[in-house]
Amino acid sequence: MILPKRNVFAPLRNFTQIRHNTTTCSSMTQVSRRVVQEVPAVETPEGAGAVVRRSIGTPALRNLSPFLMLDHFRIGEGAGFPDHPHRGMTTVTYMLSGQVQHEDFAGHAGTIGPGSLQWMTAGRGIVHAEMPLHRDPKTNAKLEDPIGLQLWIDLPQEMKSSEPFYQESAAEAIPTALPRADQAVDTEGKGWSIKVISGESHGVQSKVRTPDRGHCWYFDVRLSPGGRVFQEIPPGWTAFIYHMGTASVRIGSDAASTLHPPFTTLVLGSQDATQNGAWVEHAGDVQEEARFVIIAGEPLKQNVVQHGPFVMTSKADIYQAFQDYAGGKNGFERAPGWRSKIG
Repeated sequence: MILPKRNVFAPLRNFTQIRHNTTTCSSMTQVSRRVVQEVPAVETPEGAGAVVRRSIGTPALRNLSPFLMLDHFRIGEGAGFPDHPHRGMTTVTYMLSGQVQHEDFAGHAGTIGPGSLQWMTAGRGIVHAEMPLHRDPKTNAKLEDPIGLQLWIDLPQEMKSSEPFYQESAAEAIPTALPRADQAVDTEGKGWSIKVISGESHGVQSKVRTPDRGHCWYFDVRLSPGGRVFQEIPPGWTAFIYHMGTASVRIGSDAASTLHPPFTTLVLGSQDATQNGAWVEHAGDVQEEARFVIIAGEPLKQNVVQHGPFVMTSKADIYQAFQDYAGGKNGFERAPGWRSKIG
């Protein structure tokens, strides 16, 4: 667990953990959603010299409430994300390899390593820096380039004025779901493992809490050759798969369904209430595991007005955010004159 220097953030409130269905897989019928849109994750310059593969948040894929942006990033030496503000949204940073340092104007600082998670709710305002760690501070040995995923999630309007806070987990603290001996292969699958970042998967629940509106489930899935898995998804929720492994995958109950290559975001249809999840199958094109994330969220019925790092529900609110940031007020009182040590 990565802890703040001091207790500067408000306690979690208006957040909850949810269990939508405690019925075991063997007592229900698995009806898989299908892919309704496939979007390549195109490399895009971002920050001070970093490169990201972005899908959600591009002209090809917007208005996927509650999701605003998904970046698969690699931060080379000399690059990074220096001091910048946020308001009105949540950033979820999940490291795949390497290390990223973090520091904000409220005294929170730390390092996120491989497999670790930072779930930052900006609320009414935060200013922070996210910078790669390319050299070991003690030995000066070269470290791996940081590679990870950053997801932006819209906040419900009633939480855009809340105090900022963090939920963080080291890799070993994130629970893992595995195939269960009491479940049939034809209902649960085989050859899989799932890191339960948020939400619930196969009886395993994350400690991460999400808002009373705009819940989010987030799973890191690995499939061995010949493997397949069924992941439940609440009806009506927005859901997508981002595929980042070497092997291709197939989605749906039909084994002859389309083969989907790596570095694509696959939006899953949600109109049919009988479709209670998604079957994902290793396509068998290579003898390496398939790795992907399944992310699902409760849509928010509200306007989305975004300008850079500010996400509000009206243009007037965006204008006010810029005024508050420039004037050091309404959540940005600590911004004037603050400079991070890492940025």
